Formats: sequence, structure tokens, C-alpha cells
Amino acid sequence: MAFLRTLVWFSALAFVLFRVGEGKDILVGGSEDAWKIPKNASDSLNQWARKHRFKVGDFLNFKYNGKADSVLQVTEKNYESCNTSKPIKEYKNGNNTTVKLNKSGPFYFISGADGHCQKGQKLEVTVISEKHRHHDNPPAFSPKPAIAPAPEPAKTSPNKALAYKDGTFLALTSLLGLAFAFTSV
Repeated sequence: MAFLRTLVWFSALAFVLFRVGEGKDILVGGSEDAWKIPKNASDSLNQWARKHRFKVGDFLNFKYNGKADSVLQVTEKNYESCNTSKPIKEYKNGNNTTVKLNKSGPFYFISGADGHCQKGQKLEVTVISEKHRHHDNPPAFSPKPAIAPAPEPAKTSPNKALAYKDGTFLALTSLLGLAFAFTSV
């Protein structure tokens, strides 16, 4: 009986942990060979990025030949000028490059291979904050907004005052109920 209680407890805990920490794995460009010099402007990774919604906690997966190329995370200034000399972070591991989008706002990536960024091998991703997760349609692309939009006022009804996003409240109360039920047996 103790084994069954432990199994139920760990199963419920695993459910809560995975539910709260959700983030999508996103293949950059939607294909294994997308991190390359684009054939034309309409083939650029920024065109692809404009069609997707990136959220805090998501992971970008870059696929490329690590012997011939790299991914540099850079500042906006270095992105615009294709300056590879002082990256925020450098990734050289080819098909194993995963970048966690850990905050809202823009992320800038350029190729570390000579001349590739100047030929368009770069990516700007804008990550939305947790409070904007409820919108279904991606915003129109604006590369450099002058002023960030004001946050929408909270929409809270008395019945939802204790609710957490993404079903976390339900998972937590279920876990507490299970713990109470099995400890009183």
C-alpha cells in the first residue's frame, strides 16, 4: 500500500512540474537546413519568425554544420551591423544548439561564419510575456517599436480570483487532494 501511495504521489508531482514548466521546442525556420544564407529576402528567417509567436520558456533549436558555421546571440546594434566580435553567447555545436527564450523582448542571432550575416543569415525573435499568452493571433511585425504598448487591465472575476494560468490551480488542488486521501487511509 505504501508503494501505491508513493507511486501516486510522484505521478501527481511529475504532472504538476511538467505542466507548470511548459515550453515549446521550435525548429528554427521549420526545417533541418534553415540556418543558412537565404536565397532571397522572402526566404529569410525573419519572414518565418514574423509568422510565429514565441513565448517565455520556449526553446529555439538551430540545426547546422558546426564545423562550417555557428550561431551568435548578439545585441541589437551588433545584429544591425553584423558585428561578430563581441557576442552575448556563441554556439558552435551544430545540430545540438538549443537556446531557451528566458525573458520577454527581442533576441538577436547572427551567423558566426565570415560574410554570412551580411548576406542575410540572421534572425530576430520577439518573445511575448506571460501576460500576453491569452492572445491567439500574432501581432503585426514592427521591427523597432518606439514605445511598448500599455498592458491590458486584468480581467478577474470573483470565481477566477484564485485561478492560476494553464490549469496549474487545478493540478495543485488535485495533488493536495490525493495527498490528503492517501495519508488518511
